[in-house]
Amino acid sequence: MEKEMEYGKDYKFIPATSIGSGVTHVVAPDVLCHTIQIVNVCLVGTKEEWVLIDAGMPHSAEEIIELTEEHYGVESRPKAIILTHGHFDHVGAILELIEHWNVPVYAHELEIPYLTGKTDYPEPDPSVEGGMVAKISAMFPNEAINIGKYVEKLPSDGSVPGMPSWKWHHTPGHTPGHISLFREEDRLLIVGDAFVTVRQDSLYKVVTQKLEMSGPPRYFTTDWTAARESVRKLAELRPATAVTGHGLPMAGELLQTSLITLTDHFDEVAKPDFGRYVDKEVH
Repeated sequence: MEKEMEYGKDYKFIPATSIGSGVTHVVAPDVLCHTIQIVNVCLVGTKEEWVLIDAGMPHSAEEIIELTEEHYGVESRPKAIILTHGHFDHVGAILELIEHWNVPVYAHELEIPYLTGKTDYPEPDPSVEGGMVAKISAMFPNEAINIGKYVEKLPSDGSVPGMPSWKWHHTPGHTPGHISLFREEDRLLIVGDAFVTVRQDSLYKVVTQKLEMSGPPRYFTTDWTAARESVRKLAELRPATAVTGHGLPMAGELLQTSLITLTDHFDEVAKPDFGRYVDKEVH
């Protein structure tokens, strides 16, 4: 592996999983959602041209490569890897995947410092209101990784490399450069962690994957004002189907009503009552 690429010193396997781990959901004919332990990656496209969205948990490269070979063929490789953001559970296999495929990675320009070794994320907050996952979040990696020359900023016109029918939307709050992806023709939304469909701070709900719309994971979200605005922005897209970074895909009337409730009652439903980042903004 090239020396210019490295994970943070706190990079490590996290022994957390759910009953959905290893399960692949066909969300659309050209969109797959696959769960790795507690986080989702997406494959978008056909054998002729496809991309990977997010890069899973630490030490998950082999599973991701096997998944892509099963669906697209052993010799295939993505046009690009698109990152919704750079938290450890979304870039956990990125170095190995770059080495295996030699493809570019795209992220929002505000996220690039966390992907080039320049800036560490704020530490996770185990004091935040929430369940057991929040309490143990102090063990989660937060140091910047460095993928050097392989990361490029997303085009400023909202287009997504390798995904011609899609647009990216800046949805900060969980991280400064967080993005979500939307396809107008079928109103399919790939959310990242702007909101999720499981209470990610609750160990029981993470393990059982109880379907329940929630705000972004509390222990890593540092700007709740921006997070509220991002949910409002995504609700205005009126998605028919949403694939989130954590939890099962959600669609139809359940998605519509849940998103309206989350938007209208964000402070009661999503924002914690207390925590290190609740009453101050970190950028």
